[in-house]
Amino acid sequence: MKRHFTLLAIALFPVLASCQPAKEAEKPAAPAATTSAKVSKVRLKTSMGDIVLELNAEKAPVTVENFLGYVNRKHYDGTVFHRVMDGFMIQGGGFALTDGKLVEKTSGKGIKNEGQNGLKNERGTIAMARTNDPDSATAQFFINVVDNAMLNYPGNGGYAVFGKVTEGMDVVDKIKGVKTGVSNIAMLHPTTGEKLEMPAENVPVTAVVITSAAVE
Repeated sequence: MKRHFTLLAIALFPVLASCQPAKEAEKPAAPAATTSAKVSKVRLKTSMGDIVLELNAEKAPVTVENFLGYVNRKHYDGTVFHRVMDGFMIQGGGFALTDGKLVEKTSGKGIKNEGQNGLKNERGTIAMARTNDPDSATAQFFINVVDNAMLNYPGNGGYAVFGKVTEGMDVVDKIKGVKTGVSNIAMLHPTTGEKLEMPAENVPVTAVVITSAAVE
């Protein structure tokens, strides 16, 4: 994707790589939640409807544990889908609206990339957004709205898929169709932690908010 904006964008064209705004460089990794075979679903309540995700801890244990850690710490509550590209993916988990501006939330350190786990970036799957560094994923994620074979291993290390949408794909399809434009975002430099402000493309004109994320 593009690193935050790159992550997804660009490298996912950066979508993935570009999509992810910079993470706070020296922030210690927040404690993650313990994964369990019994804890496999997460409900994202959004301003456009609910999306239920089934996580695959067997194939992506590190990624699922990391994601559940952010869910349980309520990191995703109040964040938005800040990058929406019909024909590609919808990306969220990193920015919240503050005084009408998208501001990046602090996240922990990057995790090991599990892009070689055999799961494919197919329509309806959820994967981690990151920079061009395969092990840089933190909190941002994306949901594929089409099959995106170019994001699979071995390309650029692969973008780690760790689950799929089991309910609410109609909501995902509504989100992918929203009107987007260019908007200023406030983010942190990926290595220095310096605060930066810059224009970003593919930002929904009307914010699509994740009001809450919770384990079911």
